[in-house]
Amino acid sequence: MLIFISLFAVICYAIASWLQWQRATGRRLDVRPAVLISGVLGFVAHGVSVYHTLHHEAGIDLGLFSMGSLISWLVAALVIGSSLRQRIDNLFIGVFPMAALAVLLAAIMPVSDTLKPYGSGLFLHILLSVLAYSIFTLSALQAILLWRQQLALKQHHTRGLVASLPPLQIMEKLLFEMLWVGFILLSISLLSGWLFVENLFAQHLVHKTLLSIAAWLIYATLLAGRKLLGWRGITAIRWTIGGFLLLMLGYFGSKLVMEFIL
Repeated sequence: MLIFISLFAVICYAIASWLQWQRATGRRLDVRPAVLISGVLGFVAHGVSVYHTLHHEAGIDLGLFSMGSLISWLVAALVIGSSLRQRIDNLFIGVFPMAALAVLLAAIMPVSDTLKPYGSGLFLHILLSVLAYSIFTLSALQAILLWRQQLALKQHHTRGLVASLPPLQIMEKLLFEMLWVGFILLSISLLSGWLFVENLFAQHLVHKTLLSIAAWLIYATLLAGRKLLGWRGITAIRWTIGGFLLLMLGYFGSKLVMEFIL
């Protein structure tokens, strides 16, 4: 049953991605309702799949693939919700294929050996961490789109994808709004880790902790640079992507090593 639900989500996401690409390149401009319907159907099916991959009789599965599916589902939720009030539909082109791959891998890969019940404090820490990672994933995609827009404008390419984007100033403002939300969530997540995790620097957590702190410092520097020095453009894009790579390496890199190498 799980595999069929997941395949349905993959098909819906693929249709929505293809239609949005047609729309972004100017080939079909009247498909936004179909994009949203397909995307929402994929999102709902993805949510059902996430529930079944996370919850088991022995506890909650916080393995690499189940958490990847959860994060991509939250990113899809954020983009779909935000698209109803802002012109960010082109993020679907990156978000939906990522979500499709994540939900498929979570469905076909075996359950990890990390199953166990979690206390409310630790579960809150995990939830805040996942929300922060989701926001920063979205901000990294936004930064890539912003970089593509800047490059196209410099080369005087104003058709296709670039023509369908909001003005550069709005794109940049949206990026920093995402960064602020993600930074606050990451800060609370790190604080809750100190409160509810017995030893953040235990052998199986030390890499994740150090890289998360390094990412926090990068985002703090970027936001301070924006506020005090007016950082923008390629500088903001590089710092955003750099912080995201550290954060993902700390989370998914440590899970990959612990589950498949050690």
